[in-house]
Amino acid sequence: MNTACAATRIEPAVVASSARFTSTAVDIDLLRQHVEVFRRKVSAGEYVYRAGQPMHAVFLVHVGSLKTCELATDGREQITGFRMRGDLVGVESIGLATYACDAIALEDCEVWELPYPPVLKACLEIPELQVRFTAALAEEIRRDRSWMLALGTLTAEQRVAAFLIDVAARYAQLGFSDRHFILRMSRADMANFLALKHETVSRALSRLQDLCCISVQRREVKVMDMPELRRLAQGSATIH
Repeated sequence: MNTACAATRIEPAVVASSARFTSTAVDIDLLRQHVEVFRRKVSAGEYVYRAGQPMHAVFLVHVGSLKTCELATDGREQITGFRMRGDLVGVESIGLATYACDAIALEDCEVWELPYPPVLKACLEIPELQVRFTAALAEEIRRDRSWMLALGTLTAEQRVAAFLIDVAARYAQLGFSDRHFILRMSRADMANFLALKHETVSRALSRLQDLCCISVQRREVKVMDMPELRRLAQGSATIH
């Protein structure tokens, strides 16, 4: 896979169209007044960065979705998260000389490269920017912590249900439908992230469909009964 991706400076007109994604998102319009920000196109399967490369920037996902991966002690690839529009990637490597994991595009993407530590200096000089950047980092940490707890306490079926609820909520946050969406990751990637076998994920999806909670066709998901899906994820209902 090609690891080299072209970078271009972001023009003001491009940024102004969608600089704020959520209440905690980094304000790119404000940031670019103090830091040179670059736009990078990344094709599906390409790396935004690889573990071991010098850590020089964090990245804001503008279009598309990514997965972050680390190597387990036995050499297997372990997916640590899926990142969508408005998410920061590279933050796990702040304070390190090199990136701690790989970031790989699941589809054709566009990311905004925020040079580090210049972005940190800008945050120290602009209180509003520091608040937004810190909030964005905290949101990433909370999401990762929530999944760590889920993987340690939920059954296989509960993990799959919780995963679908999480994806639905993230689509809703971006202004898209939380009842009809496309899973950008493969079943194998989903299973890897949830610490399950591929066939276990497929079986759980089939069971949820049999219960009329969802309708699934390859990667297309329709949520038919969100309250019941939530009950299943919380363990207050049982998949037989």
